[in-house]
Amino acid sequence: MNLSLPYSKKMKQIKKALPCLFAAITTFSSINLMAQNAPDENRFTKVVLGEKLDEPMEMTLLKDGRVLFVERKGALKQYNPETGEIKTLATIPVNTKYTNAKGVKREAEEGLMGLIHDPNFEQNHWIYMYYADTDVNQHVLARWELRGEELVASSKKILLTVPTQREECCHTGGGMVFDKSGNLYLTVGNNTSNSGTPGYANLDERKGWEYWDDQRGAGNTNNLLGKILRIKPEADGTYSIPKGNLYETMPNNGDGLVKKEIYTMGHRNPWRPTIDSKTGFLYWGEVGPDASVDSEQGPRGYDEFNQARKAGNFGWPYFIGDNKAYADWDFETGKPRPGSKFDPANPVNDSPNNTGLKNLPPAQKAFIWYPYGISEEFPLVGSSGRSATGGPVFRKADYPNAKRLFPDYYEGKWLIVEFMRGWIMSVTMDEKGDYKSMERFMPSTDFGSAIDMDFGPDGDLYVLEYGSAWFRGNDNARLVKVEYNGGNRMPKVVAKADNLTGSAPLKVNLSSKGTVDPDGDKLSYLWEIKSKAGKKVFKTENATVLLDKAGIYDVTLTVKDGKGEENSESLEIKVGNEPPAVAFNIKKGNKTFYFPSKPIEYDVTVSDKEDGNLTNGKIKPEQVAVSIDYIPVGYDKIEASQNHRGVDAVAFASMGERLMAKSDCKSCHIVDVKSVGPSLKDVANKYKGDSKAVEYLSKKIINGGGGVWGDHVMAAHPQVSMAEANLMVDYILNINEPKTAKSMPTQGSYSTKIPEGQKSNGTYILRAAYKDKGTKMMKSLATEDVVVLKSPTLNPELADVSKGTQLVITPGRSFSMVGDNSYIGYKNIDLNGISEIELSAQAQTRVGAAGGVIELRIDSPNGPLLASSEKIEPREMRMGPPPATTNNNANGAAAPAQQAPRPQMTPIKAKLSVPANAGQHDVYFVFRNEKAKEKQIIVSLSNIEFKAAE
Repeated sequence: MNLSLPYSKKMKQIKKALPCLFAAITTFSSINLMAQNAPDENRFTKVVLGEKLDEPMEMTLLKDGRVLFVERKGALKQYNPETGEIKTLATIPVNTKYTNAKGVKREAEEGLMGLIHDPNFEQNHWIYMYYADTDVNQHVLARWELRGEELVASSKKILLTVPTQREECCHTGGGMVFDKSGNLYLTVGNNTSNSGTPGYANLDERKGWEYWDDQRGAGNTNNLLGKILRIKPEADGTYSIPKGNLYETMPNNGDGLVKKEIYTMGHRNPWRPTIDSKTGFLYWGEVGPDASVDSEQGPRGYDEFNQARKAGNFGWPYFIGDNKAYADWDFETGKPRPGSKFDPANPVNDSPNNTGLKNLPPAQKAFIWYPYGISEEFPLVGSSGRSATGGPVFRKADYPNAKRLFPDYYEGKWLIVEFMRGWIMSVTMDEKGDYKSMERFMPSTDFGSAIDMDFGPDGDLYVLEYGSAWFRGNDNARLVKVEYNGGNRMPKVVAKADNLTGSAPLKVNLSSKGTVDPDGDKLSYLWEIKSKAGKKVFKTENATVLLDKAGIYDVTLTVKDGKGEENSESLEIKVGNEPPAVAFNIKKGNKTFYFPSKPIEYDVTVSDKEDGNLTNGKIKPEQVAVSIDYIPVGYDKIEASQNHRGVDAVAFASMGERLMAKSDCKSCHIVDVKSVGPSLKDVANKYKGDSKAVEYLSKKIINGGGGVWGDHVMAAHPQVSMAEANLMVDYILNINEPKTAKSMPTQGSYSTKIPEGQKSNGTYILRAAYKDKGTKMMKSLATEDVVVLKSPTLNPELADVSKGTQLVITPGRSFSMVGDNSYIGYKNIDLNGISEIELSAQAQTRVGAAGGVIELRIDSPNGPLLASSEKIEPREMRMGPPPATTNNNANGAAAPAQQAPRPQMTPIKAKLSVPANAGQHDVYFVFRNEKAKEKQIIVSLSNIEFKAAE
């Protein structure tokens, strides 16, 4: 525009320019709006860096690109991006077991639990590890120098110790993070038993039950358990207390009633912490208790994701979630004490197990909290098992040298991962740091069993995945990273095989089904099958290959687009040993539910192509691990895994014992007395905790050798395969372990009665496992079969599938079915032997319920109709008496509480008759009322009971 023109001409130009100006403004607004939208998921690629890890726990990401991580049994490992290899740098001796008061030894959560590198690692080479001491009941925070790939043993300095008990499970914490000032934060678990509560707060003050009272730890200002500690490590291996800790300014040094290392208290199991580098706020995940319903004892369990802007008390064991209060429960009487609920504004620890201050700081509410069931406040988190992990707050400025960064959309957002549910959420805060919203990150991608997550210096998001089974290495225990691509995107690769193990020759069909290119480019495929015998290559989408030689085959599918981007996925196929076939068969009884009055009859079948089977006697019953466990509501699931592991050890060790008995080993070695060679117990003691012992001793059995125990040389045994030697060594190394876990018979009758003192809505876990002997060319393979028998009373809130449900938790809890054809469904239910299903339902006029009929259908909501209930008619709610609670009067005496009557309604028992021998199906309860409005409640449900035929 020419500004020297006359006014009239300038106005004409302005008018001509206005549409362009408005268009430019509109375009700019559109671009700005687009910047606020989440990037397409296919711009992110999940890349597997390493797998088949052995219980990985925590990682730390070095500036040179290396990833250090620790495994629970003591290994410090390194992933090197230059070589793509994972290498063990050192093994730290750690304790991994509990021994209870009865002398029963079980696998524990503790071991090598935490790892972080110093902020000045490039200059001082310091790393910090948190582990369970082998000799003293304590957890230790220690510092070492890591020079290149050498952990310098002589550099070790112990900074801090946390006294613990090792009788009862669980919770260790172990997460660490540094802030900008060089202060180290360490999460410490409550180290308190979960059993006996059941699933509510640990408040057992009875003498002899100290390990069931979290007031001795998490609620104790003079104890480091159940806390997040903040210290300033000093160069000489000591530490100082930073300003701003919870009790840092207390006069008289706290009179011995506080620990000044405490930054936050009131934690059950605080998990992976992170610091927002801009605000300095601390964030972490918190694993809560297991109760699934509210009760007189207190609220149901909630997991939490938390934020601390300064030092404070986060409530446990008195409060959970948004300060939902527990009752001051008397475990002697099984009733709440007078006054009942704790006050979050004035929490008081008057437990006889408390050694700290009686009056505690006010309790802080959780940032995000959610139960097993649907969360009213945060519905996006879903419903199922819970285990809040944590994750990083993304700040672009933290990664100045990144070759690849997440987009600006994630600036200031907290990315949180959930161990059990497998999602990552992107949490948005407002300018004050208050919760604003959340959304799924990569919603179609699973991040199950993620135990740690953080951004690396390269800008990628790294995730450490523990794997699916407790206390053992898992094929799906992995180190992965997520890369963002703002330009041409990598293909998403899926590689599958219909057989991953089997005897030779093994025919394998390889499939790339599911492989896609997000940009729609034409793809090329390359299958590479590598083994010691050579390499085979296929350039097709799918391939069929015959693997005729025993060995391990590495299969990699590499997919390229036409613009130079490529991605790959790998499989491992083991040929030379057919895996055992194991089945836990219920011969008489229901296969879904247990009924305390009705025993089950069962048998276990085992067959192995190389070993034989139980029927012909080539596999002995004592070599099969069989266990039946009752898991009460609120009982930590890890306990069942501990028992399974013990049963396995006894059963599987018997194979090694048998192999030794057939060899000449007994001529030189006796169990507990030195002979020509050392006693087996001496060997076990010498190599205890040595991660390389199995491989070393197995080779020695095969090749022979001497010089360790004296001049006598052990003869070679070339006829023994490596797999057989492994079994023999496993037996020897576990010979000192108490044989307390006894395997059950492989066939018989079992009464599924409820153990004394337990509630009837727990679960029975029936399990059988067999580990074969392996072959000359292939190691042993183990197979298990697990049958889960549920309580016959189901909670409708926890249905497998649903449509048209509504959960209200305030002022009372109510689960309703909304609209005609709403339904809930349960997968794979055995209806054989079930005569009737009874649903506790009600249709309240107070909420405008329409009432209706309940249909029982199988296989789908529109599947065959098996039964219908009579119509449930709407009813008015009557007023009932007030609850029988008491308040204390001015003199401290109990006086009746003056409360208004409350509404009451006895649920209707809607009955559905089940035809005889109805079979095993997906079962749906469909709620019908054609006259009901779209959003109108049909009925409300409280439970569903399956009843056995007499």
